[in-house]
Amino acid sequence: MLLDPLQSRALFCDALKRRYAILAVNADSHSAVTDCLEAARQVQAPVIIETSLWQLEGHAYGAGDALLGLARYLAELAVLANSHRFGEVPVVFHTDHIKGPKTVGILTASLLGVPVRLGEVEVRLRASTVSLDSSSLTDEQNIDLLCELAGAAGAAGVPATFEMESEVDEGHTPPERTRKLIGAVEARHPGMVWLWAPGLGTRHGLSAGGYPEFRVDLVEANVRLLKELTGRDVGVALHGSSGLDERALAAAARSGVVKVNWSSESLLWRSNAARDYYAESSAKMNPKHAQWKATAMDSGVQSYVSARYVPGVAQRMTLLGGAGHGPAFVRGLG
Repeated sequence: MLLDPLQSRALFCDALKRRYAILAVNADSHSAVTDCLEAARQVQAPVIIETSLWQLEGHAYGAGDALLGLARYLAELAVLANSHRFGEVPVVFHTDHIKGPKTVGILTASLLGVPVRLGEVEVRLRASTVSLDSSSLTDEQNIDLLCELAGAAGAAGVPATFEMESEVDEGHTPPERTRKLIGAVEARHPGMVWLWAPGLGTRHGLSAGGYPEFRVDLVEANVRLLKELTGRDVGVALHGSSGLDERALAAAARSGVVKVNWSSESLLWRSNAARDYYAESSAKMNPKHAQWKATAMDSGVQSYVSARYVPGVAQRMTLLGGAGHGPAFVRGLG
């Protein structure tokens, strides 16, 4: 079930209350999206599907046109997530790592809806949740851009649920910076921010040595500070999870992380599996081989990758405590 912005807020509150985290996979292909939903279905967990600018403009979706990519991504995910097979899987669609001159246009479309024509009927599909990539922004630009987007949603009369981030690769976000960023947005547009992504000692990308500076105690401190600043329960989003060991990930979920971004390791798993498929199938890639066509079809490599990828994704969802929470949440929506 593809969640709207208000349902997504409720899911984050449920995760914070029950102390589990939702895996947020940066998925850059149709098969990757399908595999993530399948893993969630198998362990009955919620899932967040994220897309960044390079996915929206990539060959699988927009082929250079980010808004076309957004429409295609949303349309296909809506069909898949709302199908009978995945009807009890809470699915959040989240924008991630959108930056540069196209930021406002893409995120405004995500909030207000992109038109998708189904026969004679035109519908507007919206993102569940939205975030800004703050890595190249000053604090003031970060605040102003988020408030501009919140204002656009308010003027259009549509709900919006935001994740706000500080520069997550800069070590540990000090409390005074959290007060500055969250406090400013809350003063101008109260009730819009439902996820906070501070620096917790991790970095984007892969780290062979892990992240010894990761501090789970800062998760708990941020949750308390967010309650003080907003008067509501706001969960923490963890970026840079690919380098964390299992013990740290589980502890983060128990401490108030409700969203765990996952990209680099996911890409590594899928690309390694694809490499192994072609290495193992090299003899069958000759057109004279009886199994050549079945081997050469996209479904051949996709099925091979899926068989190796899905169990790992399911295991990570279980590690984060999300297993078993999906169907009950969907039924609770009435």
